Amino acid sequence: MGAPTTVTVVSSSFADFQHEIYLGGLSGAVPELPMTAAGLERRAEEVLERDAFAYVAGSASSERTAAANRSAFDRYRLLPRMLRGATAPGARDLSVEVLGTRLAAPVLTAPIGVLELLHKGGEVIAAAATKELGIGSVQSTAASSTIEEVGAAAGEWWYQLYWPADDDLARSFVRRAERAGAKAIVVTVDTPSLGWRPRDLELAHLPFLHGKGIANYLSDPVFRAKLAAPPEASADAMRAAILAWAGLFGNHALRPADLAHLREWTELPIAVKGILHPDDARQVVDAGADAVVVSNHGGRQLDGAVAALDALPTIVATVGDRADVLFDSGIRTGSDMLIALALGAKAVLYGRPWVYGLGIAGHAGVRHALRLLLADFETAMGLAGCANLAAVQRSLVVTAR
Repeated sequence: MGAPTTVTVVSSSFADFQHEIYLGGLSGAVPELPMTAAGLERRAEEVLERDAFAYVAGSASSERTAAANRSAFDRYRLLPRMLRGATAPGARDLSVEVLGTRLAAPVLTAPIGVLELLHKGGEVIAAAATKELGIGSVQSTAASSTIEEVGAAAGEWWYQLYWPADDDLARSFVRRAERAGAKAIVVTVDTPSLGWRPRDLELAHLPFLHGKGIANYLSDPVFRAKLAAPPEASADAMRAAILAWAGLFGNHALRPADLAHLREWTELPIAVKGILHPDDARQVVDAGADAVVVSNHGGRQLDGAVAALDALPTIVATVGDRADVLFDSGIRTGSDMLIALALGAKAVLYGRPWVYGLGIAGHAGVRHALRLLLADFETAMGLAGCANLAAVQRSLVVTAR
């Protein structure tokens, strides 16, 4: 997988964020943006267009899976250790290497598409913010900015592949990402088609049908070669391109053995995202995956599915000795991160709150949302007695009574 990449950390301590705020209070300044993930969501609902907020906030059907992702954390409690010196300034090392990528903390922004709904150039803005903080980003195929635009702005980033129903196009996406500087390929397998999403359905709003979130298709030479006319030629040509996208998005035929094709296309590490069953984890690792991302797509796909956190320990036990296991779906606080890591995750993917930040305040909003999580996590680590990630062990969490 090559030598680890280097990283520049924004400050000596992410937890310094709280000191900045308290010192600002001495002159009467208070934060302009909310200080919790829930607060960011409430503010976003107030300021965003209704369809934009619904697209980000919405989940599948009754939204039971999304609720289960959050309630699963209530089944665990942290059991901190004292008198270990981990609370001293500069005493904590949050850095980690995942899939050959060195990160200042074990977190990457989750791949979320169509960010133009929130802010023009949203993917590029988010990539730049993660670069400043020294953490990772996973960039979506369903993006409003091209792979190349993201790569020019990003630091440590991975490319998330929605494998289309055309292997030549999939190969083109992967090779473009590799040339643009991606450090890994993340294949999302839980979205062969879109879930039933009532919030979007009530507004009859699917952004892709308006030509949004398909920039990587429209800019791809393999895709363009399928079109009778360039999409920019006319409104009719754009409509034809959108229909061509609709016929290619999603791949119901994909199987674990297809990872062999991906391995032929790239030397980058491969992660498979959307795994909840241990047998699926075993099959994709047997097929060549270097990592598994335990995820139910933030509750956006299958209503009533098992909470991602509930699936995590079994998957760690099944493949954790052969592959990196990452966690996605439900992270909102630093303690959430600590619980997921204690249950065996190597790193976590963080989704909706930073997207709300993007919609509220652009770059400043993304950076604020990410700093909230990082400061909370570093503070929680110290208070739990953990000076580094090696100290975050299974014994740190107990089952709630």
